Amino acid sequence: MRLLGPIDVVVDGAARPVRGQRRKAVLAVLGLHPGEVVSTGRLVDLVWGDAAPPNAVNALQSHVSYLRRTLDDKAAITSRPPGYLLDAGGDGTDVAVAERLIAAGLHGAGSADLATRARHLQAALELWRGTPLADTGGLPWLDEQAERLGQLWLRGKRALLDARLGLGQHAHLLPDLERLTREHPFDEQLHGQLILTLYRLGRQADALAAFRRLRRTLDDDLGIEPGAALRDLESAILRQDPDLDAPEPWPGPAAEVVTVAAPRDAAPAQLPLAVRTFAGRAGELAGLDKLLTDDREAAVAVVTGTAGVGKSALVVHWAHRAAEQFPDGQLYVNLRGFDPGGRPVDPADAVRGFLDAFGVAADRIPADLAAQAALLRSLLSGRRVLIVLDNARDAAQVRPLLPGTPGCLAVVTSRDALTSLVVLEGALPVAVGLLSDGEGVDLLARRLGAARVAAEPAAVAEIVTRCARLPLALAVVAGRAATRPDLPLADLAASLRAAGTLDAIAGDDPVCDPRAVFSWSYRALRPAAAELLRRCSLAPGPDLGTDAIASLAGVPVAAARAPLGELVRANLVAEHTPGRDGLHDLLRAYAAEQAAVHDAAPGYRLAVHRLLDHYLHTADAAARLLDPTLAAEPLGDPQPGTVLPRHGDRDEALAWFDAERRPLLAAVHLAAEAGLDAHTWRLAAATTTYLDRRGQWHDLAATQEAALRAQRRAGNQAGLGDAACALGQTYARIGRYEDAEHHLGAAMWVYEQFGDAAGLARASYHLGWLAHALHRYQEALTLTGQALRLFDRLGDRLWRARALNATGWIHGRLGQHRHALHRCREALTETIELGDRHGEAGTWDAVGHTHHHLGDPHQAIACYGHALRAYRELGDRSGEACVLVHLADAHDAAADPVTAAEHRRRGQSILATLSPAPPGV
Repeated sequence: MRLLGPIDVVVDGAARPVRGQRRKAVLAVLGLHPGEVVSTGRLVDLVWGDAAPPNAVNALQSHVSYLRRTLDDKAAITSRPPGYLLDAGGDGTDVAVAERLIAAGLHGAGSADLATRARHLQAALELWRGTPLADTGGLPWLDEQAERLGQLWLRGKRALLDARLGLGQHAHLLPDLERLTREHPFDEQLHGQLILTLYRLGRQADALAAFRRLRRTLDDDLGIEPGAALRDLESAILRQDPDLDAPEPWPGPAAEVVTVAAPRDAAPAQLPLAVRTFAGRAGELAGLDKLLTDDREAAVAVVTGTAGVGKSALVVHWAHRAAEQFPDGQLYVNLRGFDPGGRPVDPADAVRGFLDAFGVAADRIPADLAAQAALLRSLLSGRRVLIVLDNARDAAQVRPLLPGTPGCLAVVTSRDALTSLVVLEGALPVAVGLLSDGEGVDLLARRLGAARVAAEPAAVAEIVTRCARLPLALAVVAGRAATRPDLPLADLAASLRAAGTLDAIAGDDPVCDPRAVFSWSYRALRPAAAELLRRCSLAPGPDLGTDAIASLAGVPVAAARAPLGELVRANLVAEHTPGRDGLHDLLRAYAAEQAAVHDAAPGYRLAVHRLLDHYLHTADAAARLLDPTLAAEPLGDPQPGTVLPRHGDRDEALAWFDAERRPLLAAVHLAAEAGLDAHTWRLAAATTTYLDRRGQWHDLAATQEAALRAQRRAGNQAGLGDAACALGQTYARIGRYEDAEHHLGAAMWVYEQFGDAAGLARASYHLGWLAHALHRYQEALTLTGQALRLFDRLGDRLWRARALNATGWIHGRLGQHRHALHRCREALTETIELGDRHGEAGTWDAVGHTHHHLGDPHQAIACYGHALRAYRELGDRSGEACVLVHLADAHDAAADPVTAAEHRRRGQSILATLSPAPPGV
């Protein structure tokens, strides 16, 4: 179980995600009490806190069952009165491993022990993958544990720095210490380590200046002086105390015998010219900077990314920055792994080139590649050399060129992920993605001048977007603009818009033509992977889950994994998050061109149909888990080859919707474009509950507008009423009251034409809600009363209860609070009996509101508590925010302004994320 970062589990060497915040919290609480029984009550308290639902114990049992399945071990979490016990062995969590290694690293003395301690501490720190317990923010006890684990990392880091200083490795520590002291400005131990490192590097004045800066900081911010240890260190530096001198560097394991002596003054400098206008990439540069501080034997980095993303430019830029730390030379070779000629550089040729650079005579170079590689490693032993291996085809091409002893670094770039180098050689992976919007603008500004870019911000933004933030495409466009300084950037943007970006930036030189560059990677694919790439171009969303990709291919998920893995390794699709992959826009355009050439139209249409069936059937089933009161709609059978995942409970359904929101919205419009009108309105209906509860009403309106157009195209007059009614309700949500009234009136007319009494009742109900939002309370009461009578006549208890609650709200607005309370209590009884959890939440809110206005804030607070727990259980962010605001008002009335302020702050924080906030809040 991994808790030192995003929470997941590793089974048989493969990471498995844990879905849902509460499940992650349960795993984290048990994982932080290994071998201990955690009572059910304590688990509920730590996992839910004040938001614990009435069925929390049942939910906890469900979460434990899910975790056992994820762990593939029913015995890993055992029921042990009065709760549960996690039995994962001594090293079952990364926290346990880290605590053991750090404890081992804090003991021992002497150089040999220091080296062992350093290895323990380094291994411990590498277990941190980001902020500990990253998925459980907002749960107080787990927040405290995350802070404790952060302090544990810092303690281990300080100890590692001490050990490395004791080993005489101060030359590698400066960048790390400078960063850490900026992040921890009051940490005297870290500042002492920085000061000592500066002194040992011969920078006595800088060391004393660092001490003075710390003293000013402590005095200005805390009103204190540095401690005795730091003052003693300053005195020792002033008198140049010999005890401060660095010990002899720890030699480590015996170095490989050098069989060929090369002159030490032969320091090759083979790095190509760096891009003068390099922009952005702060995160990637920081990742590479780790190579300068990590205590590694034969350190290697693998820099990977898609074609044209700027891997080589990044590495060459960084290599020039780092060159001074490699006084024995910088080697460079372009391995041409994906050149159009299809002939990568032979590793033997690259090795001989490096040996030549060090002046090794030709007659001393063996004929065998293995012997040549051994000779190179011997030559590099004891030196500090940087080796840049650009554009590698695969790991086999790289391995003979890697150093074998400390001091040298090798940085490899490739379109392939080169996973085996990470696994076997311990290479540091550095993924290079697309530029951010800001970095794209910065690239253009550096090439075209800041003034020219600033003068046309809208055109620049469009150019960055149409170039998909791909550095190669942006560089081509910038080059054309640079040769035409009189050309308005708006004209350049228009040409990209008119011609399509791939055509607009195509050129005679294949090195600068994205279409040609993509083709070099595409031709290297096996047939199944190439076909899958073409299929992925059909999906309009930003990314796809594995189930959706398998549906596009028309194969089971297991059969899709191998070709998908090939595409990921080739960096033709990017794994945005575990289990979700996507193409950037230019690669999508290229893949679509290949699909048009290689794939027949019927297969094309079937793939789209399978994708839409996947979304429709899965969303429909997930929506019924969110709201079991939804009426069943016959969907028909999905296309053969469609993959339909199953969700066990509401949490899984909500997590699926959260992950798939943008692809689902895109699927609605894809269905409309494909002429699949039934899919269009059914997809819109299947996403309504989720979008409404998450407060995404602008997205909801867009899907319902598409549904209404689809019903019109299909001539489905009966369906027009439902589409207009749903759209009118959503327009009312976002304050478009005139449009809401128009569509709800149109729905009433359709329902009257077809004699649809149930439709008339719902339209009257929503018109009543609209009149209430417009403060036309008497009209609202009339319309809602009409709806109530119709629901009563139809025997529709669910909607009758909702209408009862609505009339109660309106009576409350009219100051008739006793009558309001009677109506709302009647509605509450009905919703509880019917199991309508969402209706129950709204009714508890109404009852609380009524008690508040009857002068009983404490009773109101109790009612609001029921509503809040229900809304949180349902994932209804809008309802939760509204109740928090009402709770704040009730606590103010109960003379508890501190609690009121906290509820109001939390409510306003949620409202700020909604689009837009609900009217009247």
